[in-house]
Amino acid sequence: MIAHLTGTVFAKRDHSIILSVGGVGYKVYCTQTVLDTTDLGEELGLFTHHVIREDALDLYGFFTEDEYDVFILLIGVNGIGPRSALGILNLESIEKLLGAIAHGDVGYLTKVSGVGKKSAEKIVLELKDKVKNFDTATFTSSRREEEDVLEALRTLGYRSDEAREALRKIPSDITEQGELIKEALKLLS
Repeated sequence: MIAHLTGTVFAKRDHSIILSVGGVGYKVYCTQTVLDTTDLGEELGLFTHHVIREDALDLYGFFTEDEYDVFILLIGVNGIGPRSALGILNLESIEKLLGAIAHGDVGYLTKVSGVGKKSAEKIVLELKDKVKNFDTATFTSSRREEEDVLEALRTLGYRSDEAREALRKIPSDITEQGELIKEALKLLS
């Protein structure tokens, strides 16, 4: 199994990068964070998970071991494949995702295309006890603030997905609602 790759970003696609390692180009499906923060020609190291199927050999790459660990937990849930797990990881930070699971927030998980209410309930049921090893204490207050900011952006006419994407790109040191809205509007304009 290929567990880690270090190489040069050769190309970027919608959901993947081509990582050139020793003259071989590996197609690695990545989180949006990896895609947004890497440039062509940049040296990059990723923790990877190698998925072997009858019709495909796919690699999934992550910046951190925590992202990798949560990915492994998600694909361990019956009915959640690697692409859905990657979509779930794209929702928000790992801390917020784990907090949603720990607090049983099914609605949060259904925001991913392909994850319905039953799948989200299954994720919560199967992973609720497993995510206790991670720090999820900050989820409740940050989730409430985030929903308020999202509602404000929706009121201003932005779609939920584009508002959520803008919030994801805002630096984590900005926490006050007014500042979050201002930064999101800069990104959306």
